[in-house]
Amino acid sequence: MDLLNTLVDKGLRRESPTREEALAVLATSDDDLLDVVAAAGKVRRHWFGRRVKLNYLVNLKSGLCPEDCSYCSQRLGSKADILKYTWLKPDDASKAAAAGLAGGAKRVCLVASGRGPTDRDVDRVSETIKAIKEQNEGVEVCACLGLLSDGQAERLREAGADAYNHNLNTSEATYGDITSTHTYADRVDTVNKAHAAGLSACSGLIAGMGESDEDLVDVVFSLRELDPDSVPVNFLIPFEGTPLAKEWNLTPQRCLRILAMVRFVCPDVEVRIAGGREVHLRAMQPLALHLANSIFLGDYLTSEGQAGKADLEMIADAGFEVEGADQVTLPEHRTSGGCHGGGCGTSADPAPSANEPRTDLVAVRRRGAGTDVAPNA
Repeated sequence: MDLLNTLVDKGLRRESPTREEALAVLATSDDDLLDVVAAAGKVRRHWFGRRVKLNYLVNLKSGLCPEDCSYCSQRLGSKADILKYTWLKPDDASKAAAAGLAGGAKRVCLVASGRGPTDRDVDRVSETIKAIKEQNEGVEVCACLGLLSDGQAERLREAGADAYNHNLNTSEATYGDITSTHTYADRVDTVNKAHAAGLSACSGLIAGMGESDEDLVDVVFSLRELDPDSVPVNFLIPFEGTPLAKEWNLTPQRCLRILAMVRFVCPDVEVRIAGGREVHLRAMQPLALHLANSIFLGDYLTSEGQAGKADLEMIADAGFEVEGADQVTLPEHRTSGGCHGGGCGTSADPAPSANEPRTDLVAVRRRGAGTDVAPNA
């Protein structure tokens, strides 16, 4: 396809595709899907080889959030039966992080529910960052605490944080449809605060909330303009008890096309497959490694992922390798000042319809941080 040849050429030059080209990727047919994956895979391998970076989530404070983000199981008014607990102590958080690091993770992502941290919260997280850094040489730490006030990003950086995550989630035009307690501009402001403080910015999106192709392209082009080092691509997990519980809009093929589009628009950026990959990519997860160079290991904030051992086996079986702590994730031009810094069913089980909601794949997290049960790593 002439389109794919053009996109590969542009990706190797770090040149942005046009909006029309990005939309055309999302509009490709299932017959052309493997060609799309192969083309985007050339761009991925050019900048990142066959390395896969592993990240591990630690939910420092779960549930009871005052914000009303429709997609979130921790939102105000959520009836999802998730774990709810207040701040983990630094030692407990460090132990949780150590489990992920022992499983092969290179980066620990410290996440807390809420609109944004108080100064006391920043103190708490700073203590946790220092504990993790002292006990684990070479670990990267990313904080995700919500909207930042002036000076807070700098304090996190001083405490040893390497990165800050704050996702745009969807297009500016539709942001008000999913959240009313803060604005799209608030999110952009926080990403800019992280940049200004010298933190590596991490910002991505959620697909599957009923958005249009145009919305997906809009948010990814907005992310390119913000220039984060990492772009997590989440696929909506429709939790029962949330407003988007019935939004089962994704197929594995759709997810692969979305990841390919993100790779073409952000060719030299860490593209991370985040929440929902097991639910929506399912058996197609190994193909997604040809598009993204980063995944989460084990469980997510309030839902369970596949076993960490299965993640490692998948990476090896697909011909990829886990990125080591001594390896630099990003291409040199992005780090040198040129840019911002399972069980199987029996034979008697009927195969699910391709369009049938897979509610059986959504498992609320009951282990790891905030519990007495060993974590999945």
